Amino acid sequence: MNEAATEPRSQNPAWKPAQTYTLAVICLIIGLAIGYFLRGSASPATTAAPEAAAQPSSDPHAGMGQQQMPTLDQMKQMADKQAEPLLAKLKTNPKDAGLLNQIGTLYRATHQFKTAIDYYQKSLDIDPSNVGARTDLASCLYYMGDADGALAQLEKSLSYDPKHVGTLVNIGIIRWKGKNDVNGAVAIWQKALKLNPDPQSKQALEHMIAEAKQQKDKASSITGVKG
Repeated sequence: MNEAATEPRSQNPAWKPAQTYTLAVICLIIGLAIGYFLRGSASPATTAAPEAAAQPSSDPHAGMGQQQMPTLDQMKQMADKQAEPLLAKLKTNPKDAGLLNQIGTLYRATHQFKTAIDYYQKSLDIDPSNVGARTDLASCLYYMGDADGALAQLEKSLSYDPKHVGTLVNIGIIRWKGKNDVNGAVAIWQKALKLNPDPQSKQALEHMIAEAKQQKDKASSITGVKG
C-alpha cells in the first residue's frame, strides 16, 4: 500500500517552484494516510503527469539534496500564488460555488487543510448537494484527525445521493482505519457492492473487505494467544 507523504524536510534552494508544486501534487495523489481514500472533485493541479516529478537517480550520490520534500511553508506560498487569479475572480462573484470549490481544492493539494476546509464549507453553503466537494472536505477533516467530522460530512452526502459508491467506499475506509470498526466498514462496503459498481471499484472493494477481515482475524488471534 502507498502511504501518505512523510513530514516535509528542510527547505532546499535547489527546488524550483514548478518542481516543488508537482511533487506536492503527486504526494496528494498517492493518497490519504490510509491509502485508499477516493477523491471528490478534480484538482486543477492534478493535470500534471506523475512522470513530470523528479525521479530518484540510480547513483545514491547524484543530485543529493534535490529530492527533498518541500516544506509546508513552501507549499503554502505556491498555493497562495496559484490562488491569486481565482481570488480576484471571487471578488466579482463571491457566491460562485464552483470557484470556491476550486480554490479549496488548490489548498488541499498543497496540504493547507484548514484553509481548504474554509473554502469547501463556503462552497457547500451555496451548493450543499455537491458530493465531490463534500468528499474533499471530509478528506481534509480526516487529515486533521477529525474522523467523526469526516464521517458526518460523508453521511450527509448520502442524504443527497444514497447510492454514491465513492461515498460508501470512503465511509467504510474511515470506519476501518479511523474508528477501528471492521464490521461497520465491511457492512458498508458490501452495500456498495450490491450497487453493481464498475469493475475497478468492485475489485478495490473486494480487496479492502478481504484485507479488513484478515486484519481482524489476525488481531483476534493475537488477543487469543495473550489471553
